[in-house]
Amino acid sequence: MDMPNILAIETSSELASCALLAGDDVLVRSSSGVRTHSQSILPMVQELLREAGIALAQCDAIAFGAGPGSFTGVRTACGVAQGMAYGASLPVLPLVTLEAMAEACRARTNATEVLAVLDARMGEVYWAQYRYDNGWCEVAPPALCAPGDVAPLPAEGLQACGNGFSAYPEAFAAQPFAAAALADIVPHARELALLGIKALAAGQGVPAAQAQPLYLRNKVAYTSAERQAINAAKAEA
Repeated sequence: MDMPNILAIETSSELASCALLAGDDVLVRSSSGVRTHSQSILPMVQELLREAGIALAQCDAIAFGAGPGSFTGVRTACGVAQGMAYGASLPVLPLVTLEAMAEACRARTNATEVLAVLDARMGEVYWAQYRYDNGWCEVAPPALCAPGDVAPLPAEGLQACGNGFSAYPEAFAAQPFAAAALADIVPHARELALLGIKALAAGQGVPAAQAQPLYLRNKVAYTSAERQAINAAKAEA
């Protein structure tokens, strides 16, 4: 079976990243600095497409980190993905950021039981627990809480990861799962592109207009930066 071409966008944390799964290759670009996400995404996407030698319309789907994560970040990723997908008539794959972290953790450690904890600011974290068995399944679904309230279910060989551990080290100090946590792992488009293979095959692609972020906090209205990113994506498409 031929591998699909999947473009992935991830801007839910301080790291903005894009990835393009093209055949057996995964090309990536990343940019740090949360204030520049809306300006950096489209140029990175264009670089990836040029490097792969394909047009956007030759992609099979556009994946994006739907959250949880920075509200502005997930809205930016969703809007850019929608704009490009609409123009190229492609399906959109809204994927969970914490599952992408679990995939990165498995790639590094071969762990099949993973606790992903992402800094949510304001003294809170997003977290979820996953088990891998020819694909990821949720043991505990994405949640928002104080660091001290993270309570994974017992699992042999549980490997923790995420920047929540470096953001709140004192709150996690007494937790046994925190001792070997991989605190440098944050959501990245590379894992979203890889997760997109099964998501696309499972029929999880949705029309651009139906793509929605995953919110665990509430807020209304687009910021000016988000509107600029959405409009620019539509114009490029």
